[in-house]
Amino acid sequence: MKKNHNFLTRNQFLRVLKNLFFGFVALINFPFASTKLKKEKVEMFKITDLPQNGPWPTSDPFLFCVHHKDNYPIANDNLGPKDNLFGRNIGNDFSDMDGWSMYHGTAVPGFPRHPHRGFETITIVEKGLIDHSDSMGFSARYGDGDVQWLTAGDGIQHSEMFPLLNGNDRNPIDFFQIWINLSSKNKRVTPNFKMFWKNDIPKITKTDKNNLKSYTELIAGSYSNQKAPSPPQNSWAKNEQNNVNIWKIKLDEGADYILPEVEKNASRTLYFYKGGKILANGVEIQSKSMIEINNSNQVIISSTKGQAHILLLQGNPIEEPVVQYGPFVMNTKSEIQEAFDDYNKTNFGDWGWAEDGPVHGSNYEKFSKQNK
Repeated sequence: MKKNHNFLTRNQFLRVLKNLFFGFVALINFPFASTKLKKEKVEMFKITDLPQNGPWPTSDPFLFCVHHKDNYPIANDNLGPKDNLFGRNIGNDFSDMDGWSMYHGTAVPGFPRHPHRGFETITIVEKGLIDHSDSMGFSARYGDGDVQWLTAGDGIQHSEMFPLLNGNDRNPIDFFQIWINLSSKNKRVTPNFKMFWKNDIPKITKTDKNNLKSYTELIAGSYSNQKAPSPPQNSWAKNEQNNVNIWKIKLDEGADYILPEVEKNASRTLYFYKGGKILANGVEIQSKSMIEINNSNQVIISSTKGQAHILLLQGNPIEEPVVQYGPFVMNTKSEIQEAFDDYNKTNFGDWGWAEDGPVHGSNYEKFSKQNK
């Protein structure tokens, strides 16, 4: 009877040694592979804290974004705050004292007559009213869900006042103002005033697999086969190939939301301005954060703590020189000087009101009209 010896040939021994070696390499590299994957997820986003006050950083084609949220007191008979203004720098009050500011208003809060040239303002009002007046002869009262899109173009003066109508309770206002640049060929176009009324703005509700809801409000661009109202003719947002999207997004707690992929050239920024926490492709992000997305892939967003409120600004960059001085945004310093010279000569049109910051009565009535 022969003994059964378990001998390995030389080739068999080398194969076993090889398998052990690569298994060991895979084992010691597993934590590094996991770390690399996590790093790639983080590097997909640049996450920074939003400023506590003042404008938020933006990327081309956007120039400026600010979130105004003021809890104004009871109104007086002149549609201003029934409160002592002592201690405020009236005419330039950005103090947020007691949760509100007068800004450049003296009796009524807001921004009295001031000029612009070379870009567009987009004002998205979630709560409260704004009284608009301009040197083209337009006046309007809008708010509580409405949007105004103003092409400053060759030059315009306008005022934006916040009338307080409620004499029995507080008068909160909550709105965004966004500036989007004009390309050099359109910086001197005829100014244009346009209203997007609340009922004209698409609002898309989606339910995820867990029966939780997300809500998307389309100010510009398209989503889920729906389109926002058409931007002004000379706007960078008018050409769909420029991929301009301005959305307000709201997620119920626990809800998932898919931000679609986009062409590689587009810049995308999420402003997570209200809520608790979200996950973006597995990366946990606290509220009051700005999230710059560094690639064109889709992003899966989940609200993990509280209802999440997010503003999306997206668009292909214009990629032209930007020279800004106060209310003027042009391509060269000489064009800025020309803007000042033109404003001093023409005032960018006639001002048809007796006051620099007119308000339009004490009745809650939305309207838009040209007085000329």
